[in-house]
This record gives sequence, C-alpha cells and structure tokens, in this order.
Amino acid sequence: MTPDSKSEKRLLLFGASRGLGLAIAEEYLKRGWRVVATARKKTGTALHALAGKADGRLDVEVVDIADPAQVTALHGRLASARFDLLFVNAGVKNDDRETIADVSTEEFVRVMVTNALSPMRVVEAFQDLVPPTGALAIMSSGQGSVGNNETGGYEVYRASKAALNTLMRSFAARHRDDPRTLLLLAPGWVRTDMGGPGARLSVDDSIPNLVKVIQAHEGKGGLHYLDYLGQTVPW
Repeated sequence: MTPDSKSEKRLLLFGASRGLGLAIAEEYLKRGWRVVATARKKTGTALHALAGKADGRLDVEVVDIADPAQVTALHGRLASARFDLLFVNAGVKNDDRETIADVSTEEFVRVMVTNALSPMRVVEAFQDLVPPTGALAIMSSGQGSVGNNETGGYEVYRASKAALNTLMRSFAARHRDDPRTLLLLAPGWVRTDMGGPGARLSVDDSIPNLVKVIQAHEGKGGLHYLDYLGQTVPW
C-alpha cells in the first residue's frame, strides 16, 4: 500500500511525543494507518525518531493545545485533510498529594485548562475534518468517574477528568443527531512518566487493547466511556 493510497485510514493524534500517545502512534502505524501526530517541541522527541522510521506514514506537527492560536494555525494547515479518527491524548497532572485545601490557584487552573478545556477546544476545532463514519476520542481516566470515587486522593486530577467527561457529554448532547462515534477512554494505571514506576500495567498491556476497543466501536454512534478492556466505566 502506498503512502498516498485512498484506502489508508488516517489518524490525527494530539499529544504523542512520549508515553501513551507515542504508543498509540506506534500501534496505528503497525495497523497500516497513516498518522499525523503532534508534539510541543519542533525536534528531538521520540515521536520525531519514530517518524524517521515510518516510511513517510507519520507526519509530526508542532502545537501546544493550551495555546488557542497554535490550535487555530494547525487547523489551517490541515484544513484540506480528512481523518477517520481524531484522538486527543494530551494531559498533565499535579502533585498527587495536593488536595483542594492546599493546591494553588495557578496549579489548579493549569491542570483544568490542559486536561478539560483544551482537549474540548481541539474537538470543537477539528471535528469538521472527521467524516460521518469517523470517531472522536479523548483520553480520559478511570479517575474521572464520580461514581467510582470511594477512596479520594488525586483530587485535582480527578476533578479535571470529571470535568472533561462532563464537557464531552455536553458536546454529545449538542450533537445528538451526529452519527459519529464519541469515545472517552480510560487506559488503566500505566507505567509511564505520568503513571509512575509502580503502576499496574505496562504500555503493552494497555495500548494495543485500547486500540482494539476503538476499532470495535467503529460505526457505533453516540458517546461511550470505556476502559482499555472495553468495559463501560460508571459516570
């Protein structure tokens, strides 16, 4: 299959310079997709290294999703493209020990803007590049489940993912006649820079399964909140 083949499926992936995002890019390349993926740095990331080995099927774009001007500029560069899947993976966390009692306003705003507001702005801005048969996906977390929060902890991060989930539900309500598949995905607790060395899952435990879940929901319209094994996560 040639790189410009019309039969190739196409992924637009935000936040892929390392960790889960990088693994998602790798997995879709293995499955024969053409990928456009973003990093915040112009050079020197693992994503750039992957592009060098991808036979022209991976293009790297530079954007910080927390910067609306950069998001708008990227849309301008990609306006003529179409993607079967838009996947927003970018996210951050704060110090796990911080509670609402002691987190600074600045840190709270940083996490909320990066994890909730910015991903939804990307969905709003780029949804026009995804056809009716496509899917819009965001990396959420099991920590975003209000119903499952029986132990507390990770308060600000939990709140940011719960806010993200609520905003995506609002998006789905405003587009209730949209045939596209909408996905909020919980990858599990994974050993990455964000997840830490004590996490239960390896990247290989999580991401190939997560991609299988996405592909299993092709053509299934509406909003789905799912974990990496395809189980529905309680809101």
